[in-house]
Amino acid sequence: MNKSGLALLPLAAWLLSACVVVPDRHGPGATIGIGIAVPALPLVVELGSDPYYHQGGYTYFYDRDRWRYGQSRNGPWVDLPRSHYPREIRYRERGEGRDRGDGNRGRDDGGRGRGR
Repeated sequence: MNKSGLALLPLAAWLLSACVVVPDRHGPGATIGIGIAVPALPLVVELGSDPYYHQGGYTYFYDRDRWRYGQSRNGPWVDLPRSHYPREIRYRERGEGRDRGDGNRGRDDGGRGRGR
C-alpha cells in the first residue's frame, strides 16, 4: 500500500463510524433495525371485525394474545415489545361504529332523535 492509501485509512474508518446508529432504549417507542422508534399502543385499543389497528404510520396486528407491527398490512411483521402492549382490548360488534355506517343502530326512537 502506498503512502496516500495509508493516509486515507483513518479517514475511511472515521467516515464509516459516522454511519453507525446506536438506538435509544429509553425513549417512548421501541427501536428496530437502525434506530427507528415504534410508538407504543394506547392504553385501550378498539378492534373491529379484523385484528388490525393503525397508528403513527404503522399497522399493528393482534393474533393469539400477541401484537406485531409493520409498515403495511402485508408485513413484514415484527413482534411488538410487551412494554408497548395496550392494557385493554375492546371489540366493536359487527355493524357498529364506522365500519358499517349504521348510525341508528340501538336507538329506541327509531332514528328520529329526542323530542321529535
